[in-house]
Amino acid sequence: MNEKRNRGKKFIDQFTNIAYKIGNQVHLRSLRDAFAIIMPLFILAGIGVLVNNVIFPWVFTGERLSNFQYFGTYITNGTLNIAGLLIAPTIGYCLAQNKKYVNKISAAIIALGTLVIMMPNTVSIIPVDAKNAVTASSVLTFQNIGTTGMFSGIIIGLVATELFISLSKVKKIQIHLSDAVPSAVAGSFNSLIPALITMSLFAAFAAVLTVSFHTDLISLITNVIQEPLRRVNTSLPGLLLIYGTGNLLFTFGIHQAVINGTLLDPVLLINMNKNMAAYAAGDHIPYIINNVFRDTFGMLGGTGSTICLLIATLIFSKSKANRDITKLSFIPSLFNINEPVIFGYPIVFNIALTIPFVLLPGLGISIAYFFTAIGWMNRVVVMVPWTTPPLLNSYLATGGDWRAPIVQGLTIVLGILIYWPFLKINERVMDKQAELK
Repeated sequence: MNEKRNRGKKFIDQFTNIAYKIGNQVHLRSLRDAFAIIMPLFILAGIGVLVNNVIFPWVFTGERLSNFQYFGTYITNGTLNIAGLLIAPTIGYCLAQNKKYVNKISAAIIALGTLVIMMPNTVSIIPVDAKNAVTASSVLTFQNIGTTGMFSGIIIGLVATELFISLSKVKKIQIHLSDAVPSAVAGSFNSLIPALITMSLFAAFAAVLTVSFHTDLISLITNVIQEPLRRVNTSLPGLLLIYGTGNLLFTFGIHQAVINGTLLDPVLLINMNKNMAAYAAGDHIPYIINNVFRDTFGMLGGTGSTICLLIATLIFSKSKANRDITKLSFIPSLFNINEPVIFGYPIVFNIALTIPFVLLPGLGISIAYFFTAIGWMNRVVVMVPWTTPPLLNSYLATGGDWRAPIVQGLTIVLGILIYWPFLKINERVMDKQAELK
């Protein structure tokens, strides 16, 4: 028996170590840092979309409504429509920072410049009031630098920055100036040749793609890498598997962002941004699953939908310790901050509560997916802050659909009932442990 326990513990320890190392790999960590930096801009875009399509139509009509809606349009242009252009230099900066590279701004500029180098030289556009598309050159379109170009911005930002930093370490190609030269100028000259080589290599690659294959890297990345990865990771089975694995790791003390922040968030955010752009333009909303959908229906009170556990504790539990933790944790949980629950209840290394903690978010996501798929509930179209309380967040995220809080409320009730028996099991375990002491 002890041998089996030791094997199980060894497996858990090995699995935990592997997941931790993967999640803290420098490129994946830089990716998470970059998305954390630009996330406020996407939340701002969500507010603009909400105001334009929910609030303004309540107040204005006709030409006055159209005039006021320029407000949201310009916010969209400065956020969603340049998402790819924002992510590339941000990743460059974060990667340089995590690799302890001194000239982080140079790395960001190289990433940005390289992304523009890889843009198509000619694009097909439809002029205002025209029916047919025309070919234009020397033009950057929102399609390429916006949500469609986000994944390209990620890959180019990582590769260009990695190459630039590696070349910058080669002393033979560094230009050293005297100590009398200001440090900022000296640093720029040190990175001059690495920057030249990096951007020249990408320019040569772009030229080969254009001349020999009549395509560009943005199109290749979008069609060959981004779309297949997005389809798998944002499918319902893919989301449930990856998100469930992240929650399972959380019960071992490893934050779920280690997995979800790298495998899910980038592609889910692409879906969310496309939904917001379509909603702002009055077009069909393309995706059910996105990051706000996951957070709204799979993170009720935080990871593991722990607000259900807290409510179940207040209703059913007689344990003073559990009720005290619940009272301290309830207000933060209303704003989806549940570390006090996870580490204070605790849920970490608590086998009794692991099952509902891992499975309940998947149930909530599946229920919301069903009601959305049959058309009973609107698709999520607004990027609401993750700290928005349950019920309110679902109403705002779906553009003011009153049915969304009903679906969310149903999930909360089911969550309370699911947590209830495991809560009782946990209390019995606590009682036995107290007796042994």
